[in-house]
Amino acid sequence: MEQHIFAIGDRVEQLCVVCAEEKGHVVISVGKRGQITRVTCPQCGTQGRFKSSKVEREKRTPAGDSPPYDWTRTYRKGQAMLHPTFGVGEVTALIEPKKIDVLFSDRVRRLVHSRERP
Repeated sequence: MEQHIFAIGDRVEQLCVVCAEEKGHVVISVGKRGQITRVTCPQCGTQGRFKSSKVEREKRTPAGDSPPYDWTRTYRKGQAMLHPTFGVGEVTALIEPKKIDVLFSDRVRRLVHSRERP
């Protein structure tokens, strides 16, 4: 059986107790053998121990497959994008009618969307 070696910033599926749903968590701590020790939920910010017997690395969308970020476009939760500065990201939440939270490899960032061109 092949054992995955994880790194900080990787994404794994785990049940979030606060959000009450299974979703992608960000690895924040890894042991000496590459095993996950702590994760954080990108939506609510809860940190905790990694507690999953089924460990699967979430497939990241290659940069070539993600459409480029466009602040005039309307995004929905779960949609991928390629930001020119931050790289590949995934929309984790719609905050206001014109703001979204996007999870990038380093952290969640708030971006604008659905804006009209001047």
